[in-house]
Amino acid sequence: MVSSLFKSFSQTIKLASAVLLISTVAHTAVADNAQEVSAFKKSFSAKLLKVNPQFHIATVEEAGMPGFYQVQIDNGPLLYATKNGDYFFTGTLYQLTANQMVNLTDQTAAKQRQALMAELNPAEMIIFKPTAPVKTKRVITVFTDVDCYYCQKLHKEVPELNARGIEVRYMAFPRAGLGSQSYKKIASAWCSKTPQETMTKLKNKEAVEIISCDNPVAKQYKLGKKMGVSGTPAILLEDGTLIPGYRPAADLAKQLGI
Repeated sequence: MVSSLFKSFSQTIKLASAVLLISTVAHTAVADNAQEVSAFKKSFSAKLLKVNPQFHIATVEEAGMPGFYQVQIDNGPLLYATKNGDYFFTGTLYQLTANQMVNLTDQTAAKQRQALMAELNPAEMIIFKPTAPVKTKRVITVFTDVDCYYCQKLHKEVPELNARGIEVRYMAFPRAGLGSQSYKKIASAWCSKTPQETMTKLKNKEAVEIISCDNPVAKQYKLGKKMGVSGTPAILLEDGTLIPGYRPAADLAKQLGI
């Protein structure tokens, strides 16, 4: 009995020691990797700033391609740089698996957009929700411009989207820029006491009173730029996927799995 207990205790000690060793090795590897990334970021940043003082690094991570880091420039492009920092390129990085091509660049962008989406305040959006008995199944966030033909076309399908259980959240993206007539129009929707009604009138090319107030239009416009929006409508899915341009309600529902 004593021998059996001693053997069991010995095995337990060995197992605990093995777990501790693995944990220590893993922790050391993570720490070493963090130091390497930090050192790379410092040296690569110095090289970039000598060439272009506007190239400030936001983040550095391991790329999906061995031997490279992916470097996100603040308000700029995503770079893929060799670990010695002597070479880099921009563009779309694909990974070939056994049966498909995986767009790693788009996956990275989607994660970044998801992080930005987590900071969004629905109270600052103009939202069209499904009405009972229909329940919300999916949410799309649409960067929109009231003077954009395809934005107007998409808005006509909002009732169908709602009927399918898709909630539509509008964010402002006046393509003509801040201070433009389009900006003043769309800001009027946010300043209106009936924002949904005013938005619909604007999308139907009806005249509305141009009013001003403290509104989130400029902030949303800048956020859209940061997310990679360049035109409207730009449809943002919950997983961070950005769909540029108009899509029929039926196609959107299919993509959302409804």
